Amino acid sequence: MLLPVTRHLSVFMIAIYSKTFDERSAGIIHRLLEILAQTGTDVLIHQPLYDFLASLSRTVSGVTRTFHGYDDLPASTRFLVSVGGDGTFLNSINIIRDSGIPVVGINTGRLGFLAHITDSDLQESVEKLLADELPVEERTLMHATINAQAADSFPYALNDMVIQKNTAGLITVHTWSNDEFLNSYWADGLIVSTPTGSSAYSLSVGGPIVAPESQNFIISPIAAHNLNVRPLVIPDNVVLRLKAECRDKNRRFTLSLDSRSIECVSGTEIELKRAGFKVKIVKSASFYTTLRNKLMWGVDKRN
Repeated sequence: MLLPVTRHLSVFMIAIYSKTFDERSAGIIHRLLEILAQTGTDVLIHQPLYDFLASLSRTVSGVTRTFHGYDDLPASTRFLVSVGGDGTFLNSINIIRDSGIPVVGINTGRLGFLAHITDSDLQESVEKLLADELPVEERTLMHATINAQAADSFPYALNDMVIQKNTAGLITVHTWSNDEFLNSYWADGLIVSTPTGSSAYSLSVGGPIVAPESQNFIISPIAAHNLNVRPLVIPDNVVLRLKAECRDKNRRFTLSLDSRSIECVSGTEIELKRAGFKVKIVKSASFYTTLRNKLMWGVDKRN
């Protein structure tokens, strides 16, 4: 149920979203609310998050109203703040969709390539955010169909699309690029990632790191049966068609779009292409600075 609107919404509204609730994230969110209250910013908060904060018997001050998702998030929202890890950040894309609302991530998780504002720099980062001093980048998404139908109620992925076997034995993924046959991958699965997702699952199976502004898809097999099969970078203006077959035709496999999973039967055809819109991401550090810090490039543990 929405909170009553106690005053007119200002021209500067910030929405707050979180997927995983715990005491630590609650403390950070309360700090965030205190900082925003000092600036007179109107604050919208995701209803399940508001319910959790209220259950802690602590006053949830400074909140103008709540929202449930894309349909009731005002288009005039200036930023959506995602509090959690990269998984939470990816979930927040399902809320803003094609609205053009920029997303900023406060990291309460571990690595944090997307959500990288920490508790220690919260005050400074929020001040810069409100002063429009943080850069905003546009990131490409991919759109997926299954047997010519939208793969999901939100058939898009910011990071990657993953085909993965459910049982023992290999899965075969026949792949075409713009109707030209590319390869039949015999593997545990196949990852097609955007440049944003190149530092996620794709990286863990040996895929390259690709700068966010690159207009590419990265195709990376998972534990390929043939050792000479390697990750491939292709332009993202192509249409990829994939047909996944299990050794036992009665078996199923899993198709994932970021964190959303769909069970598919053997022989299912998937089509991937660049989405018709991009999402905006607020950055508090450059991509290369994030790489150096998160992957500890240049750090000599002997010192």
